[in-house]
Amino acid sequence: MDVSQTIFEEYTDDLGPEKIIHIYEPVARLRAIVVIDNAAAGPAIGGVRMAPDITTTEIRRLARAMTLKNAAAGLPHGGGKAGIIADPKTVDKECFIRTFARAIESLHDYTPGPDMGTDESCMAYIFDEIKRAVGLPRVLGGIPLDEIGATGFGIAECAEVAKEYIDMDLNGARLVIEGFGNVGKNVARFLEEKGVILVAASDTSGTVHNKNGIDVSGLIRAKKEKGSVVYYEDAEKLKTEDLLTIPGDIFVPAARPDVIDERNVGTLDTKLVLQGANIAITTGAEKALHERGVLSVPDFIANAGGVIAAAVEHRHGSEKEAFSEIKSKIRANTKKILDRTYSEGLYPRDAAEIIAKERVLSAMSYRGCI
Repeated sequence: MDVSQTIFEEYTDDLGPEKIIHIYEPVARLRAIVVIDNAAAGPAIGGVRMAPDITTTEIRRLARAMTLKNAAAGLPHGGGKAGIIADPKTVDKECFIRTFARAIESLHDYTPGPDMGTDESCMAYIFDEIKRAVGLPRVLGGIPLDEIGATGFGIAECAEVAKEYIDMDLNGARLVIEGFGNVGKNVARFLEEKGVILVAASDTSGTVHNKNGIDVSGLIRAKKEKGSVVYYEDAEKLKTEDLLTIPGDIFVPAARPDVIDERNVGTLDTKLVLQGANIAITTGAEKALHERGVLSVPDFIANAGGVIAAAVEHRHGSEKEAFSEIKSKIRANTKKILDRTYSEGLYPRDAAEIIAKERVLSAMSYRGCI
């Protein structure tokens, strides 16, 4: 067997990916990766991530998470993901985004949205170039996913269902957030409305901790005005990695992939994990948590609020419709996978993947794919 055949078998399975595209534009020095994992249910939707250390493996795994997420939510879309290999804080972002948009113009089965390192403005640049993007600014008729906190709202709704399976009262529950960015801050905001107390949060500059509670609006203000949570005054300042040692009732990983793995999962002291970021926890770590009695709701179930809102925008629906669909779909899906988890003795991810893959394979059967 030659090397190319070995690589092909390692990277593909019965669902995909359908396409892996590497982009290089020498004048702008743009390097990017696009993975369209599966488009059987409809055009793939997935965010455009910008970071200097993005890899093909990361984008491929994220694209698969989008396939499962869209299928689990019953959306008429497949899964895709893109990554621009650059530091969003140092490059000419508009130039890079517009160059990227022109490079993907022919990929009609992929619709980009915002992700880590990109935002509504970036989607406006893409739409201006190729007339195909979601998560647009409101002035362009879009539903600004980060501005309204679509993903964070969905995670809070997921918590409402999950708490019933572990006998947890959200009122007074302690919240720890890894990655206080667009997702993390909105999770904190929506859970605070339900009585949850934020006790710790981190970003790349450090961690802040106050066992008596952190004012969410104050933390958001410090992050916005000064660039990091460490500038919030009424809290102890710690290293970023110290976050995992802080006890809480709810833990939300909302940053990069694999922040919880088999090496550090034992330090996590929590009752409920709501995965705000895609592929935030390794499969082995998820199983270790389950064996300890910690409920970890899979990423493509808990954080589907953003893509549900994107699908509503794609069909020209309203923000009110988006919030209504996020609430109904995430609550229903969380209950469905947790009922199956506890009635059949499954791991939560296994239960969720069974449901999502059944829907993808069904869609593929109508497209002549199997």
